Amino acid sequence: MVKIAPSILAADLTSLKEEIRRVEEAGADLVHIDIMDGAFAPNITFGPEIVRAIRKITELPLDVHLMINNPQKFIKPFLQAGSDILAVHIEASGNIEEAIGLIKEGKKKVGIAINPKTPLLAIEEFLEKVDMITVMSVHPGFAGQIFIPAVIPKIRELKDLIAKRNLKIEIEVDGGINTTTAPAVIKAGADILASGLGIFGSKDIKKTIKKLKEGIIE
Repeated sequence: MVKIAPSILAADLTSLKEEIRRVEEAGADLVHIDIMDGAFAPNITFGPEIVRAIRKITELPLDVHLMINNPQKFIKPFLQAGSDILAVHIEASGNIEEAIGLIKEGKKKVGIAINPKTPLLAIEEFLEKVDMITVMSVHPGFAGQIFIPAVIPKIRELKDLIAKRNLKIEIEVDGGINTTTAPAVIKAGADILASGLGIFGSKDIKKTIKKLKEGIIE
């Protein structure tokens, strides 16, 4: 059964504590937090203080997705704020190797994120160093985008690559995930589903998370 990581980007931020409680009680496995800097991604969202505040609200692992340039400059503040997983983008400017090293020094899980159009070749050299790969199924920037079906073969290829190298890496898929798109993503090999509006925009969050986890393949 896959893990579900509700993305707070789509939550009602005026009631963030209640929103996190709702997904927690509904069976969420992680809390996904999108960090954008207005440079790497065309939007500005949260900083370390939001992560620190959420850490006080929940004991669920915090899956912090850094859609920012020069991530190595911000790893320590996000670690100190309580992040459990930190994912950096392979396309970001800056020192990715240093960023990975800092996360490892902090004894937290290392993630690498990859955009829809970026080939897997770009991350191959880092496979032995990461715990999770976030495959973007939309272009970074905003919640509510439509899922890009062309990433399905990439997920499948990545799953095969991980198996061939006998590595223990979880595949997270992020973007346009809902009860309609989830089954194909799970079938392709996803281990974690990050979903914003697919969860927070649903009328029955508990029922939605259950359906996402089951990933019924038609």
